[in-house]
Amino acid sequence: MLSKQECKALFKAPTNLKHRFLLAFAYSAGLRMNEIRHTKIADIDLDRMQIRVQKGKGNKDRYVVLAKSIALRLDNYLQICKPKVYLFEGLTPSQPMGERSIQYIINEAMLKTSIVKKGVSMHTLRHSFATHLLEDGIDVYSIQKLLGHADIRNTLVYLHVAQVKPSIAHSPLDTLYNKQ
Repeated sequence: MLSKQECKALFKAPTNLKHRFLLAFAYSAGLRMNEIRHTKIADIDLDRMQIRVQKGKGNKDRYVVLAKSIALRLDNYLQICKPKVYLFEGLTPSQPMGERSIQYIINEAMLKTSIVKKGVSMHTLRHSFATHLLEDGIDVYSIQKLLGHADIRNTLVYLHVAQVKPSIAHSPLDTLYNKQ
């Protein structure tokens, strides 16, 4: 898992716009490698600020959040990189980028940062996404839905690594009559 500072350093490391955008996009939605590869331009809904994940793990479709910072940079990315069908295309137009290419991008970015000693993969970005959401106070059930986990136990793993500050329990009666 990467800290928020390490994520920032990783996203800043590539000089290539496509590579920087890919790393930030993957983290921003907590996507799996194949989900990143198969995201089509048409899957991005700017009005609803969502990304449609088609046939994720278990052949299931779901929607994930579209980060505001990604939405703001999307038009620039599309104009400069000119993908035709898939958001991240390989050397062959209208074909998704290969897994090896994506892993190469993250390896090269990692080498340019101080996180060289950590074994970083695209899945590390997914783990970091989930952990950072927990640390930001997002509930486990919401994170489960975003990650596309069928079983909540797969999501609960992140509770062990997240640095979540315990909150003080209170009776709901104490807040029942408080004016909002």
